[in-house]
Amino acid sequence: MASTKPGQRKLQILQALASMLEQPKGEKITTAALAARLDVSEAALYRHFASKAQMFEGLIEFIESSVFGLINQIAENEQGGIDQAHAVLQMLLGFAANNPGMTRVLIGDALVNEDERLQLRMNQFYDKVELACKQSLRLAVTQGHGQEADVAARASLLVAYVVGRWHRYAKSGFRHNPAEGTALQISLLLSA
Repeated sequence: MASTKPGQRKLQILQALASMLEQPKGEKITTAALAARLDVSEAALYRHFASKAQMFEGLIEFIESSVFGLINQIAENEQGGIDQAHAVLQMLLGFAANNPGMTRVLIGDALVNEDERLQLRMNQFYDKVELACKQSLRLAVTQGHGQEADVAARASLLVAYVVGRWHRYAKSGFRHNPAEGTALQISLLLSA
């Protein structure tokens, strides 16, 4: 039996978990089902993760590093505040479309009945996304688009819009692509 490289089994576990989250029925995932999918024992899972919560934390870390890495790239490449905000929203919607299982983590659906610290961490994620939107909108204000007094409310609205699209995507069994047909909607949300 060939052994896996260090870290590779951990990645395989996270990939299997993400894949299981892509099932439209959204049933609760057990460690027994995850172990069966990987054809390993539950004990083998716990050699790499102390708990199922740690497995979900691994997915959240992937989401955070991916999303915030892309937000930083957008901030570096887009000079206009409105263009930055538009690109961030498109990226968030595209990320969900490309990672359906992660969408269930993003909306908290997969975290129901799990350790509450996981949902708290996702709430912090939303706060950071909203902060990124505020930064783009504040830049837009300095460029003559919008008013400073509206920045917080508009950033909150943008995040609520994205989360709503994510919810629709997950609740439709991943049939309604969250990024499809959003260019006009985002433009309307960003118009001053």
